[in-house]
Parts: sequence; structure tokens; C-alpha cells
Amino acid sequence: MSTSQTSASFRLASRLEQVGFSDIVQIRNKVMDLRTQGKQVHQFEGGEPYLATPNHIKDAMSRALRDNKTRYAPSSGILEMRKAIAKKVSERNNIPARMEDVIVVNGGMQGLFGSFQTVLNPGDEVLMFSPYWTPIKDLIAYSQAKPVFVPTAEARANGIKETLAKYSNARTRAIYYNTPQNPNGEVMTRTDAEAVAAFACDRDLIVFADEAYEDLVYDGEHVSIASLPDMFERTLTSFTLSKSYSMTGWRVGYVVAKEPWMTGLRKTTLYSTNGVSTPSQWAALTALETPIEFFAEMRAAYRKRRDLMVNGLNELGLDCAMPAGAFYAFPDVKRIDRDSRRAAEHLLEAAQVATVPGVVFGEHGEGHLRFSFSTSPEVIEAGLDSMRKNL
Repeated sequence: MSTSQTSASFRLASRLEQVGFSDIVQIRNKVMDLRTQGKQVHQFEGGEPYLATPNHIKDAMSRALRDNKTRYAPSSGILEMRKAIAKKVSERNNIPARMEDVIVVNGGMQGLFGSFQTVLNPGDEVLMFSPYWTPIKDLIAYSQAKPVFVPTAEARANGIKETLAKYSNARTRAIYYNTPQNPNGEVMTRTDAEAVAAFACDRDLIVFADEAYEDLVYDGEHVSIASLPDMFERTLTSFTLSKSYSMTGWRVGYVVAKEPWMTGLRKTTLYSTNGVSTPSQWAALTALETPIEFFAEMRAAYRKRRDLMVNGLNELGLDCAMPAGAFYAFPDVKRIDRDSRRAAEHLLEAAQVATVPGVVFGEHGEGHLRFSFSTSPEVIEAGLDSMRKNL
């Protein structure tokens, strides 16, 4: 084969040109290198619950295996799971969903991927508050659409509807709406949700709602935007069991949406994974039946860690607002270095404290670092102590 033939043939599809890889993986590699050198690393870069998957969920998986519930399931999810999800979102999220409005997917990521693929055409634009969870811009780019970053601070200062209008145009197709937010733990209030909903209705836009941290709200309430008047039909809401039930590796989530969106979601699921692991779904069904008291205890444990982390960061002179949800603190670290990548490198090298540079979450995250407080109080104390001694 000639060189010209090789260069013409051996290339990736053009739709992948704007799709990148996660910076967080590179940070984890550095952490592993330090550990290989025998150094202790205080890890705050992760995005996983500190809790193990509860035993009653693991026991349900064992029962499913013993009962040979291991064959193909309907690609949209087992009937019992979809019924349970419809009941849950109706009662807890106030979304008037029926079983037909539910699809089970492989974690929140597949739910968002399928949602974007279902709605977006090449050239469409998606408004998204910034800073933002990094993979969103790549999921949008994979759809050959364009993410448009709306500074959250500007929206807070100048009004949500006014700011969304400033960044929208004739190509605007949708809004990505995440609450509680990753990376800063902000929770969109009911008033915020109503403002976004009013804008979406006025402009005839679709909303992609990402509610991965719905059960981790410490201050205020969690409001599903699809529960507001006239919003269910124009909202695709992605949920995951990963954070609520410490099931990150199980890869189980679900999307709630009306037609025509559900048809698209069924197609993207059918022709990608053809559904979710059958025994995992039976375990997930048990998770959904967990008593509501579980979440109060979980939130109390996270709140203790949040307060410890945020108060410690502020004492160190790293200005940090108290996050209302999720399990991340997002302090201003410009006194260490205005470049968040250099600030993260300095913390890792000087204090063996691993964090994520704010710029990873978009230009509006520059000057900040993301600290996860989803770890033990002892690890938080040790990390803060190392920073006190080495900053």
C-alpha cells in the first residue's frame, strides 16, 4: 500500500475531530507515579462516592444470578425496573411519567449520549452553564453540534433569561441543565428552574436535564425542571444510580422523556449496547426500593465532610463558597497560581494533594481547583494539614 493510500484511508471519522479525552485521567496517572515512588497522596480528584454499594443491593445481584436471571432483557429495560422508575420519578421528582416514558441505560453517560444523539443535528447549538462537567462538550461535539458556554456567574448577576438570550441565536436548539452542578456544587433553585423553563418555552427549545446528584442536596431543594408546567414534553432527563446508591461501576441509569424523544433513545440504545446487564437491573430494582431514610443518613455524612473541607480551605486563605449539593468544593486558588493547572501541579508536588484544575471545566473555572470531599474525614484532615505545612 502506498503512503498516499495509507494517509487517505487510515484516519478517524471527522465527527471525532472535536472529541477529546479526560484531563482527569492524566491527573490519576501522576498520582499513580507518585505512589510508585512510595509517596503518600491525599486524593481529592475523584468523582466517586466514598461509600461501598449497600449490601442489600449486592445481595439482590447474587439472588438474580442464583435465579438465572441472566438472559437477554428488553433493550429498553426489564418491565419491573421501568415501572419502579416511573413510580419513583412521579412521587419524588413530580414528573408525570408512565412506564412508556422510561428507558434503562448504561449509566448517566449513555443517557446523555443518547439524548444528544436523539435531538441534535450538525450545526445546532446547545447553551450550557459554565463551568461545566467536562464530557458534556465532547458529547455535544460527537453529535456535530456546538456547545455555547453561558457563564453561571454572569447569569446570577444579570438574570438567567437575559443571559441565556445574550448567548442564543437562530441556531440554538437546546439547553443543557445540570443541578446539583459538577464541579462547583451549585444547586439551581426553583426560581432558577422556572427562569430556564420560561426561556425554553419562549424560544421553543429542548432541555437536557442532568440530575446525577439529585439525592445530594444539603441546602434548599432539588427541583426537576421536567416537573414544571409545559416542560415534560420538551425535556429529556438523565438519572443515574451511581451517586445515589454508590453504584458507579454497575453502570445503571435511566432517562425519562416523552415521544418523539423516546423513540430516538430506544434506537441509540438498541444499536449501541442493546440494553443493560440483566442481573444488574434486578439489583438496581432493589436499590430503587431502598427506604427514603437512607438518603437522610447519607446526606448527613456528606454534610459533615463538606463542612470540614470547606472550612479548612477558607482557613488556608483559599476562598471557597459552601456548595449546596454534590460532593465537590471549588475554591479560588489564585493566591497559589492564577493558572489552575500550575496550581494543581504545585499542590501535588509540594503537599501531595491531588485535585482537578478548574480550567478542565471550561474557561470560567480558571483560577479554581476542584476538591472532592467524598472521602473519609481522616483523609480530609490529613490533606488540609499537609497543605498548612507545605503551602
